[in-house]
Amino acid sequence: MSKEYFIAWWNLENLFDVWNSKLRPEWLAKELKSELKGWTKTVLAKKIFNLSSIIKKMNLGKGPDLLGVCEVENENVMKMLADSLNLPGRNYKVIHKDTKDKRGIDIAFIYDENLFSFDGSIFSYEVLKRTATRDLVQVSMKTKSGNEFIVIGNHWPARSEGQYESEPYRMMVGETLSYWMHRIFEIRSDKIPVLVMGDFNDEPYNRSLTEYALATQNKDKTLRGRNPYLWNVSWSLLEESGTYFFGSDKLTLDQIMVTKGFFIDESKLKIDASSLRVESYKGLTDKNGKAIRYSRPSEGNEFNQNGFSDHLPVSVKIIES
Repeated sequence: MSKEYFIAWWNLENLFDVWNSKLRPEWLAKELKSELKGWTKTVLAKKIFNLSSIIKKMNLGKGPDLLGVCEVENENVMKMLADSLNLPGRNYKVIHKDTKDKRGIDIAFIYDENLFSFDGSIFSYEVLKRTATRDLVQVSMKTKSGNEFIVIGNHWPARSEGQYESEPYRMMVGETLSYWMHRIFEIRSDKIPVLVMGDFNDEPYNRSLTEYALATQNKDKTLRGRNPYLWNVSWSLLEESGTYFFGSDKLTLDQIMVTKGFFIDESKLKIDASSLRVESYKGLTDKNGKAIRYSRPSEGNEFNQNGFSDHLPVSVKIIES
């Protein structure tokens, strides 16, 4: 008898702790300066409420089994978010790793401890440009049947300096990810299922993914290639609404990809690529399909207490035999 797992990813856009948080290191407080002006307990609580209202709708109202996120400041806000997901039968736990990102925004995971076990070890790698950029964050999960899989969360350098001006930074992270995959295969064999998800700030066909991270839409190449190719199942999303808008352009920046360990015959865990979708619900987007931002009080008229994030979530199902 098979079992389904619902896996999702969402860039939560600036889920910061309150403006005067005692948990915030001095260097980060100086960096953020007036950016968090007006970010009170009430404003944070509303942001949490809005995000959780969408997360609880996922998976036909049962919520995700595993959710990867980015742009969160610390473990405190992640626990607030997890605690707000008070769904029947769920026992959500948080995995968070502080990084040296200059704005203090990290990658984290929420998982149901009734379904998965986590050994407590987090492996992260700091990718350097002139200063630290966001880490790649790796965790190992195990189902209650004892089937292990690796998850790598990604939040690649933004396009704020211009797509092509900033592209070398994403190429650098893509090359790092590919080397990382090579090392995983060396240590664990190429049959270990690895799930790679995140906000890549590039689309599936961009060079940082295809040439440097070795992400391909060719499943057979992933299966038979000598290099550690990733099967990027997110190419199908290019025909949908996208996950992020830049002006009027719809971009598929949030993606999910896997190693061959998720589809070889002997694997107990299989990716259901046909289930991949952009999670969009009434109220989450405007009439054009663009995600409605929450923003923050310091941005004046951009602040919208009925908003959520500037990205849409993506999801996929894993089948365990």
